[in-house]
Amino acid sequence: MTDGATGPGPDGSADSRAAVDAVGDRTGGELDPRVREHTAGEDQAGIPFIGAGPGDPGLLTVRGKELVDEADLVVHAGSLVSSALLEEHCADAELVNSVGKDLEELIPLMRDAHESGRTVVRLHSGDPAVYGAALEQIDALEREGVPAYIVPGVTSSFAAAATLRTQLTLNGVANHVAFTRPRGKTLDAEDDHVAEFVEMGDVTTCIYLGTHAVSDAMDRLLDRDGVDPDTPVAVVYHASWDDEDVITGSIADIGEKVEAAGYRASAMVLIGEAATGAGYDRSYLYGDWANGGAADAASGGTADAASGGTADAASGGSDDARDAESTETEADD
Repeated sequence: MTDGATGPGPDGSADSRAAVDAVGDRTGGELDPRVREHTAGEDQAGIPFIGAGPGDPGLLTVRGKELVDEADLVVHAGSLVSSALLEEHCADAELVNSVGKDLEELIPLMRDAHESGRTVVRLHSGDPAVYGAALEQIDALEREGVPAYIVPGVTSSFAAAATLRTQLTLNGVANHVAFTRPRGKTLDAEDDHVAEFVEMGDVTTCIYLGTHAVSDAMDRLLDRDGVDPDTPVAVVYHASWDDEDVITGSIADIGEKVEAAGYRASAMVLIGEAATGAGYDRSYLYGDWANGGAADAASGGTADAASGGTADAASGGSDDARDAESTETEADD
């Protein structure tokens, strides 16, 4: 494992600058044919943009591990990707920290390494689809003739929920999940919707990129008439890392607790009753609603159930029950 800076200087080539300048020009026309040709886990040509997961090397996906293990050059997201993961899977690769480098430097670096026959991997923290900048890099690479694709990873809100031994959706508690971020240097106040999500009540609000602003965000929530100050909040610092820490409280007091802990980055903030895992209703998925009264029949049930029940029960339940079994109903489970 070596640290390097392969490729041209920060100015890159004129072609690279043109490719970068065109970022954001993608149109919403016909789907790229590759959408229908490949699933997310399949081998594809080009540079994979891999979600490294929340931190623990064991939470890197099997496909991600295979690709990282084969890499000659790994461009990674600095301290957002755990050193343990890099040491375990990138021992023989050249490592390039992307922090502090702009697209004009990163694109020719990856392009030239790929075109010279090296196996290049772009390693993002969490999942590249959530608050990453993967797409602009992929578009710029492909404008220069270098194909690229995404390998999903485990995002930090999922790891935080696992640490808290809860679900983000919980029957009778939270039917919705919001991934959001608070206002700051790169997000204007009018684009901050944290309060709207919290006011909905049955939403688990997952705040990314907001550790430094927990106190300010909670103060703004307390100024809203529709927000209960006793709403539970959990802050999970470095979810799944060796130094993981959990702070729990409410909208009224969590800001002070996070300030006291000194955390300014790398924490997931979960707002809502689901953060506690309490107060949920039994799932419909494993009850009579989905199983056409099978539970009653198994336990003796009514006279009708004991004698075989209705035609629907005898045939395995109603059409609605069979539909429930044939679809994923995470929100109810």
